[in-house]
Amino acid sequence: MTAVSALRGARAIGLHRRRITVGALVLLVAALFALTLCIGTTITPPSEVLRVLTGQFVPGAGFAVGELRLPRAIDALLVGLAFGMSGTIFQTMLRNVLASPDVIGVSAGASASAVIGITVFGASGLAVSGVAVAGALLTAGAMYLLAYRGGLSGYRLVLIGIGVAALLQALVSFVLTRSSVSEAQDVLVWLTGSLNRSLWNQVPGLTVSLLVLVPAALLLSRSLGALQLGDDAAAGLGLRVERSRLALILVAVALAAVATAAAGPVAFVALLAGPIARRVTRASDAALVPSALVGAVIVLAADFAGQHLLGTRFPVGVVTGAIGAPYLLWMLALSNRKGTGA
Repeated sequence: MTAVSALRGARAIGLHRRRITVGALVLLVAALFALTLCIGTTITPPSEVLRVLTGQFVPGAGFAVGELRLPRAIDALLVGLAFGMSGTIFQTMLRNVLASPDVIGVSAGASASAVIGITVFGASGLAVSGVAVAGALLTAGAMYLLAYRGGLSGYRLVLIGIGVAALLQALVSFVLTRSSVSEAQDVLVWLTGSLNRSLWNQVPGLTVSLLVLVPAALLLSRSLGALQLGDDAAAGLGLRVERSRLALILVAVALAAVATAAAGPVAFVALLAGPIARRVTRASDAALVPSALVGAVIVLAADFAGQHLLGTRFPVGVVTGAIGAPYLLWMLALSNRKGTGA
């Protein structure tokens, strides 16, 4: 067997493994989605859920499934997809597993803008979503300008992002101390990361956003492999490094922003999805589609657990935070033992 045929065989095996893994993740997402529709304060049989989904009138189940559970499940699915894809773009492009939007300040920018919009300007509904998206984009632009020194270093952007996130969190705390009790309560629920506000009125905007951003991310992901090799190697391969990186940052920020606008800054989903996806697929590349599916699994499972399995109802962000914080500490300890830093 020649080296070329051996390489082709290895690639074929890797591709086959990835297809099986993606298929399994799709089935897991579908199972969690169905579980969310069937189980609530009451249990709805799958046959009645199917009748509701096909537009038939089912007394009781029509409202519980069609108006409460279905938009929540759709939001959980889309938010998980967006966070998972956004996180893996940042981590791959900057070659740093800590470079997720919730760590480097992008989600903090969306959160601070939304909090100011709610407490200072009385914004609500779609206005809060628009303000959150604008805040995330402005924050990312500021970080890019601060980190750019004839090129963009991943470690520099991460460090600046952590500093910006700390500054924005201090701003949020200051605004909360100046707001009324009712406003502070509403804001704290949103900041935790919650799907309790998921209704049909926000599903179209989130869906349309992802219909634009997901294909753009998949198209731009072709340049991620070259960027993983470093700027000099990528430029040597003919890639326009800064243009490609800026386009990827814009798409990744927009994905994180629309997800944050819909459900708040759900902690650690963007951080966890990419590494888990690469581990289960044994891939060395970005693995965008598996990462998006893992993100959806995390959000759907965490929301279901928070609503039905923990004795009391917890927002999805509390559950993902409880999972993600130990993982982050473990990852930092592991990188320290290897001598690789953050």
